[in-house]
Amino acid sequence: MHFRSPFRKIYFAFLLLIFIVAVGVAGFMWIENYTLVEAFFMTIITIATVGFTEVHPLSEAGMIFTSFLIIVSFGIFAYVVTAFTEFVVEGVFQNYYLVKKMQKQIDKLHDHIIVCGYGRNGSQATRELVEHNIPVVVIEHDPNKKDDIIDNKKAFFIEGDATHDEVLLSAGIDRARAILTVLPNDAENVFLVLTARQLNPKISIISKASDDSAELKLRRAGANNVILPDKMSGRRMARLVAKPDIVEFVDILMQTTEGNVILDEVTLEHLTDYFNGRTLRELEQYNDTGARIVGIKQQGKTFVINPLPETPLSPRDKLFVIGTRRQINQLRELIANPYIKG
Repeated sequence: MHFRSPFRKIYFAFLLLIFIVAVGVAGFMWIENYTLVEAFFMTIITIATVGFTEVHPLSEAGMIFTSFLIIVSFGIFAYVVTAFTEFVVEGVFQNYYLVKKMQKQIDKLHDHIIVCGYGRNGSQATRELVEHNIPVVVIEHDPNKKDDIIDNKKAFFIEGDATHDEVLLSAGIDRARAILTVLPNDAENVFLVLTARQLNPKISIISKASDDSAELKLRRAGANNVILPDKMSGRRMARLVAKPDIVEFVDILMQTTEGNVILDEVTLEHLTDYFNGRTLRELEQYNDTGARIVGIKQQGKTFVINPLPETPLSPRDKLFVIGTRRQINQLRELIANPYIKG
């Protein structure tokens, strides 16, 4: 398991306690010829330093052994008390079960997104995905970022190294729709892409790169898309100077606030037989939802902006639509269950 067990320290403390008791019992039985019960009682009162009288007067060898037992057991007993205090007071036990509960929820996810790395790019990507109501699992090795991810981003969190197979499997990579590799190091991202592609050959992989050479390596490793944040920032700055209103207009379309007009995609995988092979014009004759079709991706390959009314429809197509979320959902229902106007 990729999580460091919170019980490890407790287990170790318990084993130390058993060890020192066993040594004490064996020592008193061998040196003083005590019975098992007498030796156990003598060991307990010695370790606990409660000050009860000895079962029988000790010999010189017994005194030396008892002194040794007190010195050693004092440190062990202090360690045991500290371990149990930390376990209870610092909420280690509660945190363990919260992690287990979250893992059970992750195990039920399908078609979710995995974000590997919660730095500047990872946190922004997580925020955007959550705003689109897409389930997100964040893998981050820094446990201090857990509260921010869970409380503010409403995402799932796994503490661990994203390059390890068991961590990715715990995040449900075999059931995920896509994985975002935004680790700070390009070499780690390349290795992560290779690992992810091996675990799920069909998953969509989007990776971050710091330069053009890393972009080429990531694509060879199996990344579907590679993003260079510095290059994208430069392009955006130039566009804000050249065409600021268009940039702002597109940003508004990408917002997901309830009631706002947004740009969204509508897959035709559930296209009813009634519309299969028909044209956009025929679909628009039934479309009174208020949503407007502004683009189409045909057969999963070709993008067509402002498609002609004669454009045929196929279950492999994807529509790009402008409207409110309610209007777009109504269009999805229409595509799957058309109604005939009389």
